[in-house]
Amino acid sequence: MTTVLPDAVLSPYAAGLLRVVTVPEAAADDPGARRVVDASQLSDRELGVLLAAAFRLLPVDPAHWVKLGITAACQQRQPVFTPASCADLLSALVDESAQPWGYGQPVLAVNALLRCEGPLPVEAARSAKKLVRALGDRYRLDHPYAMMALAGLGGGMTALIESKLFTRSLHSIARDEASVVSALGPVAHALLAEASGERSYFSPPRLPDMWQRLADLPEYASFAHRALGAAHRRVSDIQSGRIAYKADAAFERDEVGTLGRAVRVALLRDEPWLVGLLQPLLLGVAVAPTAARTAPSQALLHEVARAVEDFPTPEALAALRAARAVARHKGVQKQLDRELQRIQRALGDRPEVAFRLPDLGFGLDGARTLTVGGYDAVITLSPAVDLTWRRSGGRALATVPAAVRRDHADAVKELRDLVKQARGQLVTVARSLELGFTAGATLPFRRWHDELRANGLGWSVARRLIWEVPDASGRWRAVLPTDGGFADLGGTPVPEPGPDAELRLWHPLNTAAEEIRGWRDELTARELRQPFKQAFREDYLLTPAELETETYSNRFAAHIVHYRQLYALMRGRGWTCSRLGPWDGGDTDDAYRVLPGGAWRVGLRHDYRDQQPDGVECASTDRVWFDRRVGGAWRTAQLSDVPAIVLSEAMRDVDLFVSVTSIAADPHWIDRGDDLYVDYWREASLAELTATAQTRRSALQRIIPRTKLADRCELTERYLVVRGQLSTYKIHLGSANILMEPGNRYLCIVPARHGAHEPVFLPFEDDRLALILSKAFLLADDARITDPSIVAQLRTAGRPAV
Repeated sequence: MTTVLPDAVLSPYAAGLLRVVTVPEAAADDPGARRVVDASQLSDRELGVLLAAAFRLLPVDPAHWVKLGITAACQQRQPVFTPASCADLLSALVDESAQPWGYGQPVLAVNALLRCEGPLPVEAARSAKKLVRALGDRYRLDHPYAMMALAGLGGGMTALIESKLFTRSLHSIARDEASVVSALGPVAHALLAEASGERSYFSPPRLPDMWQRLADLPEYASFAHRALGAAHRRVSDIQSGRIAYKADAAFERDEVGTLGRAVRVALLRDEPWLVGLLQPLLLGVAVAPTAARTAPSQALLHEVARAVEDFPTPEALAALRAARAVARHKGVQKQLDRELQRIQRALGDRPEVAFRLPDLGFGLDGARTLTVGGYDAVITLSPAVDLTWRRSGGRALATVPAAVRRDHADAVKELRDLVKQARGQLVTVARSLELGFTAGATLPFRRWHDELRANGLGWSVARRLIWEVPDASGRWRAVLPTDGGFADLGGTPVPEPGPDAELRLWHPLNTAAEEIRGWRDELTARELRQPFKQAFREDYLLTPAELETETYSNRFAAHIVHYRQLYALMRGRGWTCSRLGPWDGGDTDDAYRVLPGGAWRVGLRHDYRDQQPDGVECASTDRVWFDRRVGGAWRTAQLSDVPAIVLSEAMRDVDLFVSVTSIAADPHWIDRGDDLYVDYWREASLAELTATAQTRRSALQRIIPRTKLADRCELTERYLVVRGQLSTYKIHLGSANILMEPGNRYLCIVPARHGAHEPVFLPFEDDRLALILSKAFLLADDARITDPSIVAQLRTAGRPAV
């Protein structure tokens, strides 16, 4: 039986495919002209109709190619099922289960149930019952929740199947979850199957609103509270010795999955009870009750971290930081560090909770003073979090007083923990704000005032950023916060907006060049270091070449990079990528980053090249492209359709990858002798400046005149030219490589050995900028250089011209 939608509902292309699938003569008449299914011409509802029909085809059917095309499309898209097409699919899966190769696909049946637009007809319940009977207990271990959903849909079989599948396999917390969901019916069981990760080869991507639908069930929300309470009691018993300790055995695998779902639901609902429960639970599972470097449950600790990454809150992030502080296992610490970085980025997608900051006792001046053993411990927040000591009301001390260290060790540890907590909170706020650029985030003034302006931590970040407030006509106006409100670039006071007016961060992409220069001058003059690049932020506009290629960019292609550095940097910036290497399938990978807001993602193709004799691995970069999320699936977009700020922020990441990891920035690469790589090194190390290097040049224009180098330096298009006593030097503003005049001879200076000779204000954090300044100070006084490796280069003919 196949129910066909009316012709008026199906497009001509979909109707033609359906005819090929359902009418044998149509497939026989097709000479092969349509052997590739163009899924872009099919709606999600048409995919559901065609999938149901295609599953009736035998592998030897002439139209089997349609099934392959439709199932491939469904793996990438979110098919929608009418009650009729959903019933048809279940019926087709029953027929398939009777075939020698048939598996019945219980998970696919449940996927369709969750994506069905209306109540199912009686035929669907009959098919579900037949499917459960046909499968027996073949899926007892792999897909138990899907089987329970089908049993519930079939009617009268739930208790029997639950007893058969779960009586001996589930442990107490997971058994409680199964019992709760059983009482809620087949749709709840289907949600649980999807949330637990039960998948088949033909499954579509997870439903975007899956967790919200589960969280909307009051019974499941109550269960989440009960489950996490039970977990906390068990951990408390382990820590107190009432339950014998065994490493990584506090919770069974099914319980870990259940508790992960409970945490996600509680976080999504922003349950107030979670704050007091999560931190003691995490502290209990992160460290053994003995002196061992083990933990009661690494599995639960990292599952909770993944849950917090899905639905982050500042309180949950703080709880994980506390667990990281007590964990003794080095592997746990390293993995938590990576997870904490991802959670900080993910907070940018939840502005409604990201700025709920704890009150750590800092005043609006960004300082907190505590007296310990007759001395004052002073913690300051800006520009970095520092702990200093001084005699009460007197002079500053270089180190912790010996008497305090001896007699008040616990207080010193608490202060250092407070410093770590403050640093973490500042990073969270800054990253959340920065990630809001691509999401187009705005903030009501009431929240801005109450959560940032009125909190010492929040104010230390917010006051160093440029904001935009609406004026009387509704146009955005750039301002800096002041103690009494706001002021524009000229210093004119700007009235505070109404409590419901929206604020947003200023971005240079949509600003005139003159205003950008003005803000850069102003911040440099004030020596106001921003928590992230804003006034000096790079922007990337679409180029004519990218308009020609349409769907991809070669702007950063064909660079040779240190692969291990690239891999670490991509992962650290929130990109997902596979490890490449000299093995089958290890030569090419597409790295992706889903941008805040979730509507866009950027892709970067890169290729493994080789491993050098000294173990250095090299890769090369390739094209960049953008995908848009449509109906829960990703589809490649025209570059011209990508919002300008999304394109700019994503390209900024790729520029960073190339700038930091390119072998052009390696001062030793010229000694390796590989002609191909040396040719690239020579060209790229002195190439035209990228956007990142151009902002570095802009910063140097403002920094150099404020130093003693002012009369010995000159900025050209690509170089900072430094006049020493022995020679003239050109420092490339991209790679920081140095050429000596006359003859453009290469001068190698190892970065780690030299720092700036005087304190220099930097308007943003940039290791390459600091390196260029350090080299400039050194070379301006070249007659006093004593490093033998540098002196030898200065006094001989030097290296060949580059």
